[in-house]
Amino acid sequence: MRIFLIDDEASARNSMERIVRQVRPAAELATFSRGQAALDAIEQEGLRPDVVFSDIQMPGLSGLSLAVKLRTLCPSAKVIFVTGYDEYAVEAYRLHAYGYVMKPLNPERVEEELAHLEQLTALAARPEKLSVRCFGYFEVFWQDKPLHFQRQQAKELLAYLISREGAACTNGEISAALWEDEGDLRITTNRIRTLLSDLRATFKRIGMEDALIRHRGSIAVNRARFDCDFFRMQNGDIDAVNAFRGEFMVQYSWAEITAGMLEFRY
Repeated sequence: MRIFLIDDEASARNSMERIVRQVRPAAELATFSRGQAALDAIEQEGLRPDVVFSDIQMPGLSGLSLAVKLRTLCPSAKVIFVTGYDEYAVEAYRLHAYGYVMKPLNPERVEEELAHLEQLTALAARPEKLSVRCFGYFEVFWQDKPLHFQRQQAKELLAYLISREGAACTNGEISAALWEDEGDLRITTNRIRTLLSDLRATFKRIGMEDALIRHRGSIAVNRARFDCDFFRMQNGDIDAVNAFRGEFMVQYSWAEITAGMLEFRY
């Protein structure tokens, strides 16, 4: 495993290096004081990191801007933001960061994040996938047949998680999207718990228990378990791009924003 460590403060960078060496002594580490230096190592030296721990607030290229560029230069790299401020959490997850660790770092949190990434990598090695159609009406297929859901809202919850492209979603985010007129989070949290139980039962029935990932009070889909036209479009698949006709999960009103964004972009 090759890990990039990026922080403009020498003390923070040294602490980061010491802790990562402690929890992953066999890893190959490369440290940088600037985000641009890390990008240069990728472009000019051909280094390809598996994991990138990066501070968010840095002179020049910020950690958030770095993550955007990494998605193009090294899309397989998993970005974990390290910061002393929690105000960037929403933006970090919008960029589909794989982790968000508050300073000061400690070995337990770093181990937790790396173990989570290693689990995702192991899951991705499995060949079985659910087939998902997002363009037009949302539908899920297993072995060429529509997958049956006990509750239609469980299917809608899965659609929302897929629309987030594998980013972690909190109960509050799910509630605001699916039931924006329901003001009591306790009610919607219980509803989400029931729907997640249904989804897990559905996936367990077909041996795909790892299609959902629970992590620190949030839920996400495991992208490696889905063959999805939306995911392939985002990865630049020309066939998926050509298949889009301006319709995205049309049975769900909350999907209209994403549909408009895709129509503008493509």
